[in-house]
Amino acid sequence: MLFIAHCHDKEGHLQIRMDTRPQHLDFLNAKGSDLKLAGPTLAEDGETPNGSLIIFEATSLEDAKNWIAQDPYAAAGLFTSVEVQPWKHAIGNGV
Repeated sequence: MLFIAHCHDKEGHLQIRMDTRPQHLDFLNAKGSDLKLAGPTLAEDGETPNGSLIIFEATSLEDAKNWIAQDPYAAAGLFTSVEVQPWKHAIGNGV
């Protein structure tokens, strides 16, 4: 089943994001083919990261939430909130 995680960064924590980015990318890459799409959300300037959007496969909502909780960004205290919910691909070629 597909899930979407929308993670919101704490304001003023850009340096934590940058310092933790290599570990975060390793974490995502370890998901293999179960990771469908991932990338930062951006502030209104179109350049400054302010969160993450991740689409991935997991066996249950509980497993999806547990996986996201292991993200190095989460462990570093970057996120102010994280929303994880089931998602259904309907239109487009991205997934």
